[in-house]
Amino acid sequence: MEIVRDERLGGVTLMLKRDDLIDPEITGNKWRKLRHNLGELRTGTLLTFGGAYSGHIRAVAAAGRRLGLATIGVIRGEEHLPLNPSLGYARACGMWLTYLDRTTYRAKHTPEVIALLRRRFGDFDLLPEGGSNAAAVRGCAELPGEITESFDVVCCPVGTGGTLAGIAAGLGPGQRALGFAVLKGAGFLAAEVARLQTEAYGTAPANWELDLDFHFGGYARVPPELDGFARDFEARHGLPVERVYVAKMLYGLYARAAGFAPGTRIVAVITGRPSIPAAPCADPADPAGLDTGSGSDGSR
Repeated sequence: MEIVRDERLGGVTLMLKRDDLIDPEITGNKWRKLRHNLGELRTGTLLTFGGAYSGHIRAVAAAGRRLGLATIGVIRGEEHLPLNPSLGYARACGMWLTYLDRTTYRAKHTPEVIALLRRRFGDFDLLPEGGSNAAAVRGCAELPGEITESFDVVCCPVGTGGTLAGIAAGLGPGQRALGFAVLKGAGFLAAEVARLQTEAYGTAPANWELDLDFHFGGYARVPPELDGFARDFEARHGLPVERVYVAKMLYGLYARAAGFAPGTRIVAVITGRPSIPAAPCADPADPAGLDTGSGSDGSR
């Protein structure tokens, strides 16, 4: 745990939970979401969805290579060559990439699209976009128990809702979770967080809040104001700031600091790093313990 000392926070104590250091390739909430999912696989093939710059796609590809699983990434939109660094990394890990036009991609969860994919690829385990499901929520719920300092609020960025759902489910009495949506028009995520909690635990506690005001124009939008804040934070505190998710959460926290009661102790979860690993899939070792004994026969 790292304490941020910054006069702009007023009477608030801000601590950083460095989940970006969990694993060199599968960082933060991606690791937490995958951990239990990988232990529940039926087959040796894992299929999932994501955009062209998806960190989830990269994480699944790295986990598949490490554990000897075949992985399939269903990418939104058309193929563009050469591959960008994210998809190039996934392919270097052995992931098979396929593409759906945006209309079909919006229906990716429907039985018709899933049946089409099964006809093409055979049997597979299906992981939703972003990796958010009941197993992912259970993985993220383990995070609060790892925090050794006393705290009042845990904050995280929110893309699909699974991380916020899990963190809130793992809190103790009197503690709250605050999520900062990185998508524009993300009000629907409130219902999604509650749905995921109910799917995982049968109930949806009212101990969390979703802030919709710091998306900065939408997913992956990094205007100069946000980039400038991130650069200043890096210079002050020596922590590289990932722009798509982490920067928006930190910016939102600083903007809201005056609204917290003096003495409030806040933990901000650093869910990822700014860059893709320089040596993609170079070492199949399992330093973070992702190998959950899923029973895969190692076939690809």
